[in-house]
Amino acid sequence: MTPRISGVLATASLAALLAAPAAQADTWSDIQEQGFVRAATANEVPYGFTKADGSAAGIGPEVAEAVFKSMGIDEVNWTVTPFGTLIPGLKAKRFTVTAAEQNIQPDRCAQVAFSEPNSSYGEGLLVKKGNPKDLHTYADIAKDPSLKVAVVNGANNVDYLRAVGVDDSQIVYIKDNADALATVKSRVDAYAATELTVANLAKDQDDVEQVDPFTDPVVDGKPVRNYGAFAFRKDDEKLLAAFNKALLAFHETDAYRDILSHYGLSDQSIAAVGEVDIADLCQGD
Repeated sequence: MTPRISGVLATASLAALLAAPAAQADTWSDIQEQGFVRAATANEVPYGFTKADGSAAGIGPEVAEAVFKSMGIDEVNWTVTPFGTLIPGLKAKRFTVTAAEQNIQPDRCAQVAFSEPNSSYGEGLLVKKGNPKDLHTYADIAKDPSLKVAVVNGANNVDYLRAVGVDDSQIVYIKDNADALATVKSRVDAYAATELTVANLAKDQDDVEQVDPFTDPVVDGKPVRNYGAFAFRKDDEKLLAAFNKALLAFHETDAYRDILSHYGLSDQSIAAVGEVDIADLCQGD
């Protein structure tokens, strides 16, 4: 039976999250003994989300459940929490692993221990129908100081916007991906997110669309490509080592490729996962 997600943290503020007493840290031996692991995801399709029956789905949760099952852990107890509280919640010991395909970047690596990469994806923009501001890259927003762009609080898209010249006064922060549609329709010119996030938001919508064609931002002379991974606490070294071994083995299966392709990742993006390693990504290479 698929475990249901707890909604306890879905509406909790970051302050409340950190104010709560920390739970006892789970080690790999603890998890093996108790037979379950506590995991968190953000409600963002297709990386991790809640289905109608209350179960977890998406790239992160589905790969995580398959990997833990191969490790002998059949039960994953899920919590859904805003994206910006994933790392603080992990550090506060609210859960043991995050499965939201968070982009691996040096500032996050300083706080948590990431697994080897699990997915790869580019950037995108959600705009009003017809793309009235004729936006085709993040740099286009920087050209007009009157333009406003929304981004999820805690998401690294803001770094790419700043890197191409978008001023902080142009950036509007929203709580999570679910707020993007209303925000674009009412008070901003675009929403910056990953390509798959934007594609899923635009699907079957009459008032908004995904920018196409879109050119990924160029930062430090290279087009931006994100690499998503699972995050653990830095002191859970044995758990991370066991998970990485099982994760890399799962990457060699058709089941892994089926999950990623089901959620829209191209063969090129799936292949890109195996072309980098965590050490290089954490160094910003």
